[in-house]
Amino acid sequence: MKRLFLFLLATSLSVATFAQTQWKVDPMHSFVNFSVKHSGISLVDGAFKKFTGEFTSSKADFTDAKINFSVDVASINTSVDMRDNHLKSDDFFNAEKFPKMTFVSTAFKKVKGNTYALTGKLTIRDVTKDVTFTVVYGGAAKDQKGNAKVGFSASTTINRLDYNIKYDPTGAGVAKDVNIVLNLQFAQAKQ
Repeated sequence: MKRLFLFLLATSLSVATFAQTQWKVDPMHSFVNFSVKHSGISLVDGAFKKFTGEFTSSKADFTDAKINFSVDVASINTSVDMRDNHLKSDDFFNAEKFPKMTFVSTAFKKVKGNTYALTGKLTIRDVTKDVTFTVVYGGAAKDQKGNAKVGFSASTTINRLDYNIKYDPTGAGVAKDVNIVLNLQFAQAKQ
């Protein structure tokens, strides 16, 4: 009987230790931003206002995290309606035909300290490419209601031409490289 008890205790502890924890993005405390050089002299900043994301992990350092993220292309906002409408057109994103941009992780590796390399498949329009984000883990906290939260900042640079965004292919007016910065807070999903 004692052996059975110890076996059950060990089994329950190992299951609890390796249980997958699910985290969902908190849109009230998260931001999906980008910037691109304009006319070679200044930066235009923008953001996507609607997005969803989640990840699962069983390790405390998140190195086994599986991440899925989706952005609603029509939610683009550069604070200029005429430019936003142009960005939604086929010259850029074609939001009607390709309403979502998606990212699915393939690896999340600790580089040093709180810095990670996040690799995965980024799909924009009808093109999927491998991309690597530099991620900084901001830490963990509990909110006023006792809910667990974690924060991350992720950044990368992509060439928009790689994703069939062919407007101004010379890059003279709108640069080819687009800087992407995501400041994300995730809440642990309720069991």
